[in-house]
Amino acid sequence: MTSHSPTPAAQGQATLRPDIIAGLTAAAVVLPKAMAYATVAGLPVAVGLYTAFIPMIIYALLGSSRVLSVSSTTTLAILAATQLGIVVPDGDPAKLLTAVATLSALTGAILILASLLRLGFVANFISSPVLTGFKAGIGLVIVLDQVPKLLGIHITKQGFFNDAISIAQHIPDTSLMTLAVAAATLVVLIGMERLWPHSPAPLVAVGGGIAASWFFGFGGDSVSVVGLIPKGLPSLTMPDLDLVAQLLPGAVGIALMSFTESIAAGRAFAGPTEPPINANRELLASGAANLGGALFGAMPAGGGTSQTAVVRAAGGLTQKSALVTAGTAAATMLFLAPLLGLLPNATLAAVVIVYSVGLIQPAEFRAIRLVRTMEFRWAAVACMGVLIFGTLQGIVVAIIVSLIGLSSQAAHPRVHVIGRKRGADVLRPLSPEHPDDETFEGMLILRPEGRLFFVNAQSVAEQIKTLLAKYQPKVLVLDMSRVPDIEYSALQMLIDGESRHRENGITLWLAGLNPGVLEVVSHTALAERLGRERMLFNTRAAIERFQAMKSSGAAAS
Repeated sequence: MTSHSPTPAAQGQATLRPDIIAGLTAAAVVLPKAMAYATVAGLPVAVGLYTAFIPMIIYALLGSSRVLSVSSTTTLAILAATQLGIVVPDGDPAKLLTAVATLSALTGAILILASLLRLGFVANFISSPVLTGFKAGIGLVIVLDQVPKLLGIHITKQGFFNDAISIAQHIPDTSLMTLAVAAATLVVLIGMERLWPHSPAPLVAVGGGIAASWFFGFGGDSVSVVGLIPKGLPSLTMPDLDLVAQLLPGAVGIALMSFTESIAAGRAFAGPTEPPINANRELLASGAANLGGALFGAMPAGGGTSQTAVVRAAGGLTQKSALVTAGTAAATMLFLAPLLGLLPNATLAAVVIVYSVGLIQPAEFRAIRLVRTMEFRWAAVACMGVLIFGTLQGIVVAIIVSLIGLSSQAAHPRVHVIGRKRGADVLRPLSPEHPDDETFEGMLILRPEGRLFFVNAQSVAEQIKTLLAKYQPKVLVLDMSRVPDIEYSALQMLIDGESRHRENGITLWLAGLNPGVLEVVSHTALAERLGRERMLFNTRAAIERFQAMKSSGAAAS
């Protein structure tokens, strides 16, 4: 009896039905959110639909993730808003459309260039705690930015803290009808999400808002509405080369966040039997999606965690689900545009707030603080960087904080004093938790951790000097098993240290040298001075040799 593997055609048919269901379900969530994110960026809601159309199709054809859903995200929307506000301060709609096309094109070009240069590793430049802080800052900015729309008031934006004061001063001017619409929308969104996770709550909220607008005649001096939305597919929009110099710095930051979010979402939802996410291919796919979307008026796009979760929860198996979502966006533009014009701005603001609050994770801050206080400080600094300096500058602050944190760790590697568990052949750092661990009179075993190079050589030397003064051994054993590499400056520090120790009556032994480190040391005069007797295979061999010498009464040299 023989078994036959299903043909590609049969596999395609098997995934088609779940992908159609997942694509339609995702559309019910993605499209209302895309329109809301467009308003965050200060753009017409139609731009949100454009972003859920062309970029999603291009990524579906090129991306390495089977389920990643690509359109705009909360973070990208607020970053785009900041940059567009700089180049189009008067908010002229025609200029905004040209500017956003230029911004998206630059974002795409940067991502494609990064792919050609194989810079996929850049996604790791922002550490997880710093990203937590950065997103929390973004979330707070977005929520505060939407509060005036919930209340039906208008303020002049002057930065996060000034805006908060201005909103508080304008609370007496709140439109009760607008507040009622916003409150009803929030009840629908929060209630449905709690009772039915990954439900089409945004679609229900938007539909309810449109129905209320039609029934009560919103618009004019009452509750403000979105207004006219052009019917039909997006037209060709050419970037403006004159704006490149102004938009380029912001595009670099947006490209970094687009890629970081896409990689994070793609990896989070990759199934165990699916191929791994290819970072450089993701750069190419995201770049092409942004570049292609730019030609049709889309705002910067990236992979979204929440919308990808909807696709996975609804049973999506391949990128055919994304094509279904994009097709639904096209149908909405062709047939439902006039109806969407009735949508209250307060409803869109409520959608933005509900799906932006998730960026603020107090529990994550607490978890970081419990594990590492230093990383908690990085997260806090990244968050405050966004609130004080702005969103785009916040990216720079986040990266600088990450690099400072990395440099701080690299500059201060630990040097452990090693002991042996009493009654067992277990070597480990001395600690208060193991007070009975034994040491060896006359011999001190130290284990430096990490790569030794010019930044940390002096720190390691100072730690060794302090420990030598404390223990006053005759033999110093450096367990180098945790040192993957040693740079010239650090090697020179080791050579000079050996000479000083010898003058002070202390003999240096090296143990557990990694092949790369052994090769480097072997090219120096230090290897000749130490010889094979003082360059040992591992720390246990050093202990055995020292004990044998001690029992025979030999000198420790």
